[in-house]
Amino acid sequence: MEFTISDDLLGTFVPIFVYWFYSGLYLLLGFFDNYRLHSKTDEDEKNLVSKSTVVRGVLFQQFIQAIVAIILFKVTGNDDGSNAVPKSWPMVVLQFLTAMFVLDTWQYFAHRYMHHNKFLYRHIHSQHHRLVVPYAFGALYNHPVEGLLLDTVGGALSFLASGMTPRVSIFFFSFATIKTVDDHCGLWLPGNLFHVLFRNNTAYHDVHHQLYGSKFNFSQPFFVTWDRILGTYMPYSLEKRAGGGFEARPKIE
Repeated sequence: MEFTISDDLLGTFVPIFVYWFYSGLYLLLGFFDNYRLHSKTDEDEKNLVSKSTVVRGVLFQQFIQAIVAIILFKVTGNDDGSNAVPKSWPMVVLQFLTAMFVLDTWQYFAHRYMHHNKFLYRHIHSQHHRLVVPYAFGALYNHPVEGLLLDTVGGALSFLASGMTPRVSIFFFSFATIKTVDDHCGLWLPGNLFHVLFRNNTAYHDVHHQLYGSKFNFSQPFFVTWDRILGTYMPYSLEKRAGGGFEARPKIE
């Protein structure tokens, strides 16, 4: 008897596995103080939530995401399996770009609104900002309502709007997961392709987590387009920090 795992299940659980595997790699690298954007002391003292609480919060959000993903794949799938294989590679590229644009757009406006609405910030979004010094496995630490609205609904919309199959979604959401973890990793490592290819990167998002940048750099997880267009873009310079490592400092263009 041949044992197979459906694309629906892979699309649901592979991104979760990727999240913890990739976060684990950064956890090991976190001891390289010369590449940190904040000192280990700052991480321990400035953050307002314990790591065990963060792990529980992320696992709960991923549980909700898994339920939504299974339902979404079930509703949109074809029993004959005709939607398993993409029609062409150019189509896959187009679906990736469409999904990236939709996800970026949804998250920018929802994220920005949660900062400007005092009730939503105080009772929902401020939970994520308890991590003043971000780290990799805290990337998805959010209030459950925010996790549902920003990440789960945003992911569902990008999946539906792009028309991608569950098989393509395995790769897209794994890529989006890696990018999100990388943006929160707190490390500026030499040769990191995300830092080379994306202006929206670890240092860019770190600025947003600081008090002076909380009204700027809302874009996530891919591009800085909406920040540029709508005047919420805060550029930064990367400076050597006394005692080792780097510091992202705001600069005036």
